[in-house]
Amino acid sequence: MKMRNHTPVTEFLLMGIPHTTGLENVLFVFFLAFYLLTLLGNLLILLAILTSSNLHTPMYFFLGNLSVFDIFFPSVSSPKMMLYLMGQNRTISYQGCASQIFFYHFLGCTECFLYTVMAYDRFAAICHPLRYTVIMNHRVCTVMALGTWMGSCLHASVLTFLVFKLPYCGPNQVDNFFCDIPVVLSLACADTSLAQTVSFTNVGVVALTCFLLILTSYTRIVISILKITSSEGRRRAFSTCSAHLTSILLFYGPVFLTYLQPASISWLDSVVPVFNNIVTPSLNPLIYTLRNKEVKLALRRALIQGVHTCGA
Repeated sequence: MKMRNHTPVTEFLLMGIPHTTGLENVLFVFFLAFYLLTLLGNLLILLAILTSSNLHTPMYFFLGNLSVFDIFFPSVSSPKMMLYLMGQNRTISYQGCASQIFFYHFLGCTECFLYTVMAYDRFAAICHPLRYTVIMNHRVCTVMALGTWMGSCLHASVLTFLVFKLPYCGPNQVDNFFCDIPVVLSLACADTSLAQTVSFTNVGVVALTCFLLILTSYTRIVISILKITSSEGRRRAFSTCSAHLTSILLFYGPVFLTYLQPASISWLDSVVPVFNNIVTPSLNPLIYTLRNKEVKLALRRALIQGVHTCGA
C-alpha cells in the first residue's frame, strides 16, 4: 500500500458553541460567573469538611472527593473557552487537545464511580446501621477512593491512546468548544472503527454499570425506609439521600438526553455539554449545603474562625 504524503496536524481549531455568533460577551460572563461560583462553592465545602471533626465520616469523605472533582472538571474546558470568547486565539495544541480528552473522561468516569460509592455508603448506613462503622471503616473508604481515581485514570488512558495513535492530517476544525472523542475522531485520516467501538463500549459499560449499581442500592434503601414505622424516622432517612439523588439526576439527565434521543437535535447537542461541564459542578455545593445543617454549621464555624484569625 502506498503511503500518502500528509502533513501531520500540530494544532486544532475549536469552533465553539454552534449558533452563538455575536453572543461572545454574554457567554463570557455566563462561563465566568458559573466557573467562579463552582470554585468558591466547592472550596468552601472542602474547608468545612477539613476543619470540622464532626464531618470526618465516610459520607463527607466522599463528598470531599466529589468537591475536588467539581473543581477540576469545569477547569478542563472553561479557561480555554473564556480565553477565545475574549478574542484570543481559538487554536489548541495537539498535546492540549489530548489532555482535554484524557481529563474529561478521567474526571467523568471518576464522577460515575463516586456516585456509585456514595450510593453504597447510603445503603450501608440505612440498611445496616449497626454494622455501618465496620462496613465503611477508614481502610475501606481509602481503598474505594483510590480505586475510583486509579480505575478512572486507566479508563481515560486507554481511550486517549486509541484516539491519538491515529494520524491526523487535516482538516483540524473541532466542532465543539472543547476536544472530545467523537468530534476529534471525525478528523482522523485513517480507519476509526476500533477507537469508536472501544470508546462507545467503555463509556457505555461504565455509565450503565454504575447506574444499575446505584439503582440496586436505592431499591434496597427504599425498601428499608418503608419498613421504618415512624414518619419522622422515614423523613430523616430519606433526607440523608435526597442531596445525592438530586446530584445523580443532574448527572445522568444530560447523559440520557444525549444518547437516548431518537435523532440529533442541534440546539440540544449544544446545550447539554454546556450544562454538564459548566452548570452542574456549580450546583452540587448548593445541593449539599442548603438542606444540610451539619455542613452549614461547620462552614459557619470555619468562616468565623478565619475572620478571628485575620483580625488577631
